Amino acid sequence: MTETDNKPRHAAPPGEEVLMTHREILEVLAGLLAALFTALLSSTIVSTALPTIIGDLNGSQTQFAWVITTALLATAASTPIWGKLSDLYNKKVLVQSAIVIFVIGSIIAGFAPNVPVLLGARVIQGIGMGGLTALVVAIIGSIIPPRDRGRYSGYMGGVMAVSMAGGPVLGGVIADGLGWRWCFFVCVPLAVIALVLLQKTLHIETDRKEGVTIDWLGATLLTAGVSVLLIWVSFAGKATYYDWISAESAALVGIGVLLLIATVFVESKATSPIIPLKIVTERTTALAIISSVAVGVGLFGATTFLGQYFQTARGHTPTEAGLLTIPMVFGMLVGTVGSGQLITKFGKWKGFVVAGSILQLIGFLLLSTIDHETHMWLIGLMIALLGLGTGMLMQNVVLAVQNTVSVHNIGAASSVVAFFRTFGGAIGVSVLGSVLATRVTDLTAEGFAKLGIDSHTPGGGGNLNLKALPAPVQDVIRMAYGDATGRIFLIAAAVAVVTVIAVIFLPNKPLRTTIDLKPSVADVEYEKV
Repeated sequence: MTETDNKPRHAAPPGEEVLMTHREILEVLAGLLAALFTALLSSTIVSTALPTIIGDLNGSQTQFAWVITTALLATAASTPIWGKLSDLYNKKVLVQSAIVIFVIGSIIAGFAPNVPVLLGARVIQGIGMGGLTALVVAIIGSIIPPRDRGRYSGYMGGVMAVSMAGGPVLGGVIADGLGWRWCFFVCVPLAVIALVLLQKTLHIETDRKEGVTIDWLGATLLTAGVSVLLIWVSFAGKATYYDWISAESAALVGIGVLLLIATVFVESKATSPIIPLKIVTERTTALAIISSVAVGVGLFGATTFLGQYFQTARGHTPTEAGLLTIPMVFGMLVGTVGSGQLITKFGKWKGFVVAGSILQLIGFLLLSTIDHETHMWLIGLMIALLGLGTGMLMQNVVLAVQNTVSVHNIGAASSVVAFFRTFGGAIGVSVLGSVLATRVTDLTAEGFAKLGIDSHTPGGGGNLNLKALPAPVQDVIRMAYGDATGRIFLIAAAVAVVTVIAVIFLPNKPLRTTIDLKPSVADVEYEKV
């Protein structure tokens, strides 16, 4: 990259690759990262405000998990579609459309009178977030060579870390001060700023392949299959629904698996599949997908239920709960920005990914030991370690995939990895939420029995509006949540083992210095070194 070359990419002569200057890239990144920050902020604001939201709307623990799951599922289902669209149509128009969709969902969520309406709004938000997740990464991959991309991925990781740090704190302050509805409204002006920045700075040509169409059938089958399985894990094992081993479970699992098998069949025959099997079955991408699923299970599961632990189990306010998550986000900031800068400097990436997976595993194992009396400073150290490992993993796994595909497929490849990470998050929140709810129910029943209270009577159920309950009942529920939380982190640790194994076997390919796969003199010289 040369600082003297001020020509934008669309001014390049046919067949010649002209790179953007550092200044031009930063101008584009300002708008892209503003959009990404807005979407991520909406999720992290909700994480600390959610106990207040569900309590105010008289929701249950299952609904608590589904407020997160619906957004993640919509994000996961729409990400591959956005990624494919980015390989066909103008990326600038698409990313702006994603912002508008996200804003509409945010406004509806802010006015939601009950949990069902809130869930519908979260689906709309998730569709917009899916677009931002896929398109921001795809655009960065279209304008920056992999050899330099670690530097800018570090900036993206930094924005992610700041949004995750500021979101919980801001969400707590808003929930305590203005009311939880403003947790959704506050994202609207930020989205408008992102739109203005992108309109001014982003200028990118549409590099479209002729005769390519969107595989809507494959997308529908995939979404339906995932949704059915998530519904199954969310309600299985609960007394008011059905057992894990039952006719209902068998029916839901059977339908879900059949839909996914049909998805694979359709994708194998489609001329332009929503998830290109050729890309998915490539070794680097396949291993990255496996590790991304595990990262999603741990990351989204941890952030979702940590806020609930701090508030429900330890009695902290939403503001305090947000402040208590800062060590994890600080660790993530150091992991993302630090590893990104070092990767760009030395051109080596695999060591950071492997180290990150190991640190993440250790963090989950330590968190599996917490209960309702664990010292808060000790929990802070645990989540800082978890954040450091996760930060070193997330963007660098995507970088490894982008390094192996053509710029024409970078949108599809990036969105596939993002899809499986978000899909893993949806699975994680549903499964971990189900495990937590079941464990809390058992521990609550034991506590109520000691108080001589029938746990099957109204008042001892799953309503999370603790302020409406007597003090002794509140104490039992808080203790139950505190002692049950460690189990979900133990499950996350088991999944993190899969991440470690997957990243160890990632091919350690040198990062190319060109945007596309076409080799350059620099690439040849770099591989000699």
